[in-house]
Formats: sequence, structure tokens, C-alpha cells
Amino acid sequence: MKDVIVIGGGIVGLASAWKILEKAPNTSIAILEKESGPAKHQTGNNSGVIHSGLYYKPGSLKATNCIKGYHLLLDFCQKEEIKYDLCGKIVVATDEAEVPYLTTLHERGEQNGLTNMLWLDQDQLKEYEPHVNGVKGIYVPQTGIIDYTAVCKKLEEKLLTAGAEIHYNHKVVKINAARQVQTIVTDKGDFEGKLVVNCAGLYSDKVAKMTPLKPDLKIVPFRGEYYQLKKESQHLVKNLIYPVPDPNFPFLGVHFTRMINGGVEAGPNAVLAFQREGYKKSDVNLAELAETLAWPGFQKVAAKYWRTGFGEMYRSFSKAAFTKALQKLIPEIQESDLEVGGAGVRAQACDRNGGLLDDFQILEDEHFVNVCNAPSPAATSSLAIGDEISSRVLARA
Repeated sequence: MKDVIVIGGGIVGLASAWKILEKAPNTSIAILEKESGPAKHQTGNNSGVIHSGLYYKPGSLKATNCIKGYHLLLDFCQKEEIKYDLCGKIVVATDEAEVPYLTTLHERGEQNGLTNMLWLDQDQLKEYEPHVNGVKGIYVPQTGIIDYTAVCKKLEEKLLTAGAEIHYNHKVVKINAARQVQTIVTDKGDFEGKLVVNCAGLYSDKVAKMTPLKPDLKIVPFRGEYYQLKKESQHLVKNLIYPVPDPNFPFLGVHFTRMINGGVEAGPNAVLAFQREGYKKSDVNLAELAETLAWPGFQKVAAKYWRTGFGEMYRSFSKAAFTKALQKLIPEIQESDLEVGGAGVRAQACDRNGGLLDDFQILEDEHFVNVCNAPSPAATSSLAIGDEISSRVLARA
């Protein structure tokens, strides 16, 4: 029997296990992951950005964990010699109507402890990004780029060295909760543990509902599709260029991201995925789609955001429409500059009342800690989330 069983081999699960062992090296831990290796879903299919904490409501779990996690991540990468680049980013208001919310973002950044942010006028924007279109902008020096899969590989290595067990290709199908021993039933055998940490990402709600907590929420999968700039067009982007996001929608809008291993991504959009791991338009799981469509919270979201949703769907099927959205930031961009890139799926928790949960959410009882909502910036925040989870776990030891 293990002291702790962690379900999920993404960056949050691995970071949580590592932080537990860092504080209590004698803890026996098993990590269960249904895929053949770490970081196969949200962690390995995001844009690789180190977020600064600019966007998040001061005092929220997202804000506090992002800022703390940012420093923990950089310390970890320096110590373990993992490549990253604090290249900074600009957030651009493309018309005067966006300037007030840009001001709000700047104020949030200052409240969250960001320093040396710069206001940029039209001419100054061109100094940072010569091809950008905007009336005003903010330069955020703390933003960077990294390969989060590389971070996970290093965490995996350190966990195994420290004595943790990692069981890949083990899908959790049932949890038998009891007073002293929790039995995790997988498709390859059973595991017993005193305490269970659920970091199952896109399936975190389903795993949580196997526990006594049974949260009243559902993960709604949103696919983010990317284009890549062709090599001859990559000169149009120096680093990272973001729009002013829609304050009513929990996504940042299409943007340009220089990648740590080369190349420039453009995107993502945000469309409903027709299955939880639906990385392609053709990926459909009728049972999972029916679950999403039948969820009262999603129905309320769809009623509220249907115009935005149709716009995102249209861009998914129309390269011309996607290009037009990108041209708001860089007018020179043409369809011919873009080639199809990858896609990621965001695990977005939605409550029964139609709330798209904006903040991280951790639900717990005596034997279970469930990470029920950990979308972006969870990768940046992972070591801070892991630190928080480890404190909760070891308080029960």
C-alpha cells in the first residue's frame, strides 16, 4: 500500500508528486497515467508560454499560483539546465475601444507584482514588433517560452530517482473508497493508497465523481487550433504578440508565439471539441459529446456565447477567416504565409449554472484531493500548485 496515489501524468500531477517527495522523502508514491508517457495532453499540446500573471484577478488562485509558480519554474529550470527564454511579450490594443481594458490589464499586472511593464504608443510598438498594428500596447518583460514536455521529462527522472513508481498505460476505471484504504482499480490491476490526488485533467471530473466528493461540474473540452508561419514569413514576428482579450470569455484570443525549439505559432481559436481528447475536427465520441450537450451549464454557456462560438467555429473551417483575425494584429499576414499546425484541448470546468470556472479549483476531503479545474496558466503554475497540494497531503500524514 502506498502513502499517496497520484492520478495523472501531466505537469500538475508530476509536480505535485515531486513536491510531496521534496518535503517528505520517505513518502511512498505511485503515479497512474493512462497514456504511454508523460505530458500527452494539455501539457504537451499548449503553446509553451511562461505566463507572467498579467491577466488574473488579484488574490485569486490563478494569480497567486501563477506568480509563485513562475519563480519556482525558473529556479527549477536553472538548476536542472532546462532551456527557456524570457523574451517578453506585447499586448496590443488595435483600436481605441480596447484601450480601457488594456489599462485594466496594466493595473492588474501591477497589483499582481509585475514590475518594469512599459506603456507603448504606436511608434514604440513598432520598435518591439515592426509589423504589428495597434494604437497602444503594454510590454510585459516577465513572459517567456519553454518546452513543458522537457520539464515533465526532468520531473519524471527526478521522481524515479527519488523512489516513486510511475505506471504508464494504466487507466483508472473505478475507485473504492474506504475509511483507511482507498483502492484504485485500473485496467491493468488494483492499487491501494491512504490518500489519492486526482490530477486527471480532461477527465478530472469523471475521476472526482468516482470519489465521495462528486462535484457538481463537468469538464467541457475546447479545442485550440494553431497555424504555423512558414519559414519565409517568420520574420513578421520577433517574440510574442497578444490581443486585448474579451473580458467576458476565458480565452486570450488568437496570438503569435515564437517557440523555444524554433518556428512561430499563430492561434489558437477556441471551438467545442466533440470528444474530450478531440484534437482533430474529425474526432467524435458520441457519448462524450452527448454528455456535454446535455449538461445544463453548457446549454446556458451556449445560449450566452453562441455568437462568439459560431465565430470561432467559422474560423476553424475557414483559413481566410482565421487569417482575417490574425490581420488585426499583423495586417501583412496572408493565407499563403500560414500552414496547418497542431492543436490542444483545454479542460474547462463548467458548473451547473453556466459558469465557466475562471479560477483553479481544488476540492478535497479526508482521503482525496481533486484538482477539478486547472487550465492555463496551470503549466506555469504547476510547481506552485504542486506545493499547495503537497501541503494539503502532508497535513494529513
